[in-house]
Amino acid sequence: MNIAPRPNAPGVAAGIDEELIGTLVDEFYAAVREDELLGPVFAARVSDWSEHLAKLREFWSSVVLMTGRYKGRPMPVHAAIAEISDVHFERWLAIFRKTAGNVCPPQAAALFIDRSERIAESLRLGIALSRGDDSVLHAPRRMERS
Repeated sequence: MNIAPRPNAPGVAAGIDEELIGTLVDEFYAAVREDELLGPVFAARVSDWSEHLAKLREFWSSVVLMTGRYKGRPMPVHAAIAEISDVHFERWLAIFRKTAGNVCPPQAAALFIDRSERIAESLRLGIALSRGDDSVLHAPRRMERS
């Protein structure tokens, strides 16, 4: 489904379009699949990469272009992954930052990176709380930049 971006969406001002989102998602997840830490986590859970990448394009379209294309619930999915930890989020962000910097113009890369950091922090906190770790409420932090 192709839904037009909202005119006031942050990605519009940054020059982001669906094609750039697709390129970023494809390049990023190609790198993730090859990563020694993250690759096995995804390999154990993703059987149809075409479907997964399409869902991720919808997600990022909703985040930066405000299209509303994504209808999923990422928190329960990520919380159900027992081995996921801060180390995984930090690696995910490092690869994402590098990929965004390589495939996006500077303003678009900065927006994608900002949103990825916010999303990672939200997921990290939500997962910790779902595991009964309320210490995250007393010591919030942004994920480390590498």
